[in-house]
Amino acid sequence: MIESLLLTSVRIVTFDGQRQLTNASGFFFAVDQKLFLVTSRHVLYDKSSGHCPDRIELELHTNPDNLAESTGFSVPLFRDGRSLWRQGCDAAGSIDVAVIEMERGALPDKMAYRAFTPAHLPGRLDSVEIGASLLVVGFPLGFHDTLHHMPVVRQAVVASSFGLRFQGEGYFLTDARTHRGTSGAPVVMRVANPPAAYDDLPWMLLGVHSARLDVGGRDINLDEALGLNCAWYSDILLTLTGS
Repeated sequence: MIESLLLTSVRIVTFDGQRQLTNASGFFFAVDQKLFLVTSRHVLYDKSSGHCPDRIELELHTNPDNLAESTGFSVPLFRDGRSLWRQGCDAAGSIDVAVIEMERGALPDKMAYRAFTPAHLPGRLDSVEIGASLLVVGFPLGFHDTLHHMPVVRQAVVASSFGLRFQGEGYFLTDARTHRGTSGAPVVMRVANPPAAYDDLPWMLLGVHSARLDVGGRDINLDEALGLNCAWYSDILLTLTGS
C-alpha cells in the first residue's frame, strides 16, 4: 500500500529549450475542479541568478496499479511573452511561492496523484507548537526512487514560533537537513484525528520549503551550517488560487 502523502509530490526539471537547468520539487493543490502545481517561485524565475527557464517537465504516474509506469509532462511557463504562473507578495515583499494551473484535459487519463485542498491548511496558528514534528516531501539533489518515481521525506521540526512571522517575513523556520532540489516541497504535519474533508490524506499542509538559512560571516572551517530553513506559510495558496 502506497502512502497517499507520497503521491502529492512531483519532481520538477527546468529547461531552457532543450537545455536542462535544475531539479526541484513541487506538489498538487486542488480548489474545486481546478488543479494547481505549487513550487518555489525561484524555481520558475530567479532574477538574482539569471535563472529563467521557459518550461518545466514533471514526472507523472500513469497507472494507479503499477507505479513504475510514468511519463514526462512538459508545462510551458510563458505564453505570448507573459508568465503563466502566479506569485504573490505582502507588506514585507515578495513571497517565494508560485502556482501554475494544470490543464486537466491534457493530463494522462489515469494519472495517479493526490492533492492537498484548502481543508488541509491550518486554522489557528497557535495550534502548531514549537518543536512539533514535521516532514518535508521532495527530491533532494534530484534523488528519488527511480523505479517507482517516488519522492523521499526528511524529518523536521518547527524551529520558530509558528504564530509569529520570522523577522516579519511570511515564513517560519524548520530544523531539518535539506539540499538543493528540495525547493518547492510541501512541509506537513500528521493529524491524529483528521476531519472527513481530509479524505485519505491525513496531513496538515503548513508551508512550502524555500531555502536554507545561513549566518553571514560564518567560518566554514570552524562553524557548522545552521541547519535551519525557510518555509513560507501555506495560506498564501488561498490568495494565489483565488479560493
